[in-house]
Amino acid sequence: MSARLAPLAAALLAAGCNVLDPMLEQDKVKTYRPSDFYPDGIAMRPPVAGTMALGAALPPEVRAGLRADGTPLERIPIPVTRELLQLGRKRFEIICAACHGLVGDGRSLVARNMSLRPPPSLHDYAERPDGYLYQVITRGFGLMPSYSAELTVEERWAVVAYLRALQLSQRVRLAEAPPEVRARLEREVP
Repeated sequence: MSARLAPLAAALLAAGCNVLDPMLEQDKVKTYRPSDFYPDGIAMRPPVAGTMALGAALPPEVRAGLRADGTPLERIPIPVTRELLQLGRKRFEIICAACHGLVGDGRSLVARNMSLRPPPSLHDYAERPDGYLYQVITRGFGLMPSYSAELTVEERWAVVAYLRALQLSQRVRLAEAPPEVRARLEREVP
């Protein structure tokens, strides 16, 4: 094939890809519209028997972050493990750090450009119950939207656990650090 025909052949081949993709031409049903596909003519299908909503198997306190009387849980109701903290860090850095900063102090590029009300330092909330923080993530607060669609119940608790670790890391005294960390820090600081 000549060098002049190669680009033309490539363009024709690329244009034909859409025709070959069955996903572009498949039948579909639209919510609340009739459908010829199902014998009863209804497009919306009921859930399969035994289907549970995401997180429905969890106790109500874990899903809501609240006691039965409506007050926030004092402590995280799931085991705090290294894996949970790693998950919390990952989610915090993806979702929360853009506004609240990597250490949760409210200092970030986004925060500097928020003229209406910059996000607060999350360290100011160290005395609040864990359930309160979970509720803020779940429902939103002020200008912060709800993140319940982006974070599962476990991920929200993981973010709370990681936030507690951040709060602790930012206010620990040098005397409380492990000996090897204390020695390294004393060498680094003149």
